[in-house]
Amino acid sequence: MTTQKTPRVALVTGASGGIGTAVVQKLASEGYSIAVHYAGNQDKADALVKEITAVGGSAIAVRGDIADETAMQKLFDEVEQKFGGIDVVVNTAGIMILAPIANYDLDDFDRVIRTNVRGTFVISQQAARRVRSGGAIINFSTTVTRTQFPSYGPYVASKAAVEGMTLILARELRGKNITVNTVAPGPTATPLFLDGKDEQTVQSLSNAAPLERLGQPEDIAETVANLAGPARWINGQTIFANGGLS
Repeated sequence: MTTQKTPRVALVTGASGGIGTAVVQKLASEGYSIAVHYAGNQDKADALVKEITAVGGSAIAVRGDIADETAMQKLFDEVEQKFGGIDVVVNTAGIMILAPIANYDLDDFDRVIRTNVRGTFVISQQAARRVRSGGAIINFSTTVTRTQFPSYGPYVASKAAVEGMTLILARELRGKNITVNTVAPGPTATPLFLDGKDEQTVQSLSNAAPLERLGQPEDIAETVANLAGPARWINGQTIFANGGLS
């Protein structure tokens, strides 16, 4: 007699974005039950849920501001009540507002820090309390923390903070059998990345990596899926998924 294996459960924040959507689709294809988080794009989240359930998968859409600790506590409660627990948290949610530091609008700076730093902290805090043994917490940074492109100052500052808190959390969860890592994509063909860039800039960035192309959201999702499941010996690391861009 065989027993049916209980599906692992993943919460993906920012799931209506390009990378978030690809992560949801990849994990769903591997049999995960998925909580599809969105902040404003309900239509996209609902479409993802419909896509998953249409082929026999299990998914729900959940909404909230990731920087609001009360809202996120309720959101984690909702996911646990629906699926019985949480095994993987993938925090792709983030914003990017570019401008030189010398004339950067401080209100924009506060928005970037609130979403990218406080939001990641709130999600990481809930995940540290909730994720089951054998699970994974995966946050997101950027390869620009190393390439140091002009106009990315506040965005890079926020993502450097994400890398730092992730590496500390991995060590704080000693003994709980939970891995904590950061994925740092290079130039990836998403609306967030392409917005405001002319064709010449996009082509230049495409040629920068030895593979001579932009990354695709599916490339990043492959890395996330590996960290979420089989890659149990990768912990407390920042993984640069960038096609060899240095």
